[in-house]
Amino acid sequence: MKWRGRRGSGNIIDRRRAGGRGRGVAVGGAGGFGLLAIVVVGYFLGVDLTPLLDDGQMQTGGGEITAADEEAAQFVSVTLADTEEIWTDIFANELDRSYDPAELVLFKGATQSACGGASAATGPFYCPPEERIFLDTGFFTTLERQLGAGGDFAAAYVVAHEVAHHVQNELGVLGEINAVRSRSDEATSNALSVRIELQADCFSGIWARSAEAMFGSLEPGDIEEAMNAAARIGDDTLQREAGRTVRPDSFTHGTSEQRQRWFATGYQQGSIAACDTFAADRI
Repeated sequence: MKWRGRRGSGNIIDRRRAGGRGRGVAVGGAGGFGLLAIVVVGYFLGVDLTPLLDDGQMQTGGGEITAADEEAAQFVSVTLADTEEIWTDIFANELDRSYDPAELVLFKGATQSACGGASAATGPFYCPPEERIFLDTGFFTTLERQLGAGGDFAAAYVVAHEVAHHVQNELGVLGEINAVRSRSDEATSNALSVRIELQADCFSGIWARSAEAMFGSLEPGDIEEAMNAAARIGDDTLQREAGRTVRPDSFTHGTSEQRQRWFATGYQQGSIAACDTFAADRI
């Protein structure tokens, strides 16, 4: 992915040096406050890593800000700026309305959000009440080394997916569906969550298509990186990797095949209308 030398976003909130670490989140396991954070944040997660937590595979960040941390922060800033331009253009041309970008909170180790505590173990997530994305850039290392989804475009896909939840919020979809989920039984709530996440994957595909057209930022192999990342964070794959029985009724994000297919749908068709997972008979 070609990203160096391009503008960064003005909507980055950097808490890595502001004492965000250790504010209300127990890290390094799934007990106590750590479990509470996972449960609360999991409601909004774009990448659900909780199947892996019982085995202690997830490590949290912390310590000094390294050169790699700074490069990751710059990468996130440029990627976020790209999403701002892309969705502003799409909202204007396809919906005849304005787009209000999300803010993105960078942290290292742990921090707090209106949706609960956040740690490196919970993965990136979008918090609707704040209209903010929370991201520990150390997750990119987890993505590559522990989930097997390396490459800068795989990381960009993760950012684009969280921005897609903000797009859903802007469209009113997220609030409407989450209101229904709050009144539903667990099976129905999980099924609706899957449709939310698959639509976000589809919107991520739209972003990839637009990034290629607007910035010429895609390089050979980039789409394959995103597709691999989508496969690696499918509910069925995460459950298998954790040594668990695959339970479709517990899925909240969709299978690897579904996540890949909906990303591809967005990339190939490039329109919001093509991403209506709630009207689709087959997800």
